[in-house]
Amino acid sequence: MSPLSSFERKRRSVAVLMGGTSAERPVSLVSGAEVAKALAEQGYDVKTIDVTGDIVALVAALTPAPDAVFNALHGSGGEDGTMQGLLDLMRIPYTHSGRQASALAMDKPTAKRLFAAAGLCCAEGMLVSREDLLRGDPMPRPYVVKPPAEGSSFGVSIVRPGDNALPFTAADWPYGDEVLVETFIPGRELTVAAIGEGADTKALGAIEIKWQGQFFDYHSKYTAGQSYHLLPPPIHPDALAQLLDIGVRAHQALGCRGVSRADVRYDDTAGEPGGMYLLEVNTQPGMTPISLVPDIAKSCGISFGELVSWMVEEARFG
Repeated sequence: MSPLSSFERKRRSVAVLMGGTSAERPVSLVSGAEVAKALAEQGYDVKTIDVTGDIVALVAALTPAPDAVFNALHGSGGEDGTMQGLLDLMRIPYTHSGRQASALAMDKPTAKRLFAAAGLCCAEGMLVSREDLLRGDPMPRPYVVKPPAEGSSFGVSIVRPGDNALPFTAADWPYGDEVLVETFIPGRELTVAAIGEGADTKALGAIEIKWQGQFFDYHSKYTAGQSYHLLPPPIHPDALAQLLDIGVRAHQALGCRGVSRADVRYDDTAGEPGGMYLLEVNTQPGMTPISLVPDIAKSCGISFGELVSWMVEEARFG
């Protein structure tokens, strides 16, 4: 029996927010279309809204208010607390985390401080100015360069020993004046899904990700055939238990609700069980046909339609 088989149906009309203005717009459009199709098949009255920069048009599209909003937006403007704040003002229940948890998760340096306070191990890192990074290495190589507040691996690069080129030039870093630099963690790429809220949070399951190329970048994540999932991850049982615990504790540390996904590096280069390093938490995981959370849910006996229906029924504002 599915873990979500007994949730109560209370809502009929659902507006699916998709698109948005961030670099993740194409992914959001695919996620939104998949969610809308599944919800319609589950019997909901579904309306899709392609979110642009026109806030007046968005408010008009949400009037009269639906019973709930499924927020399928990714990246800035949709996943960082901004859209959550608007929906709070309109008092429309929405899926995923509230505005505070959403904002905290998107701000990677702040999230890392909260994870550390909760006793979770993260990759060593620092914020540096764009200009300082271009002057020289801020830490020993290899290290990872990433924007402080982006998703889907946008702007991420690995600076390795022997690399001659800089990770970017002054003209091609559109992510603000600061850069997050982290120690590169060798090993394997894992992800874990958590569901619920507070003390009732539980881990759904975990995946190891294999891909083509140097690292798990945007192309590998969203191009069919460029990556594949090992479920459950073939790691030491003690490491798997630790991974599932990390997913729950990271979800709780940020105050998330609904479904989240924690990305973790597993350094088993010296043997197993190895070391787990939490990278970040995604409060609005992708819902495309090749996304991670739907795969994890399926392994638990939860269909995609059942998963998104549960998210709608659990939606709230505030």
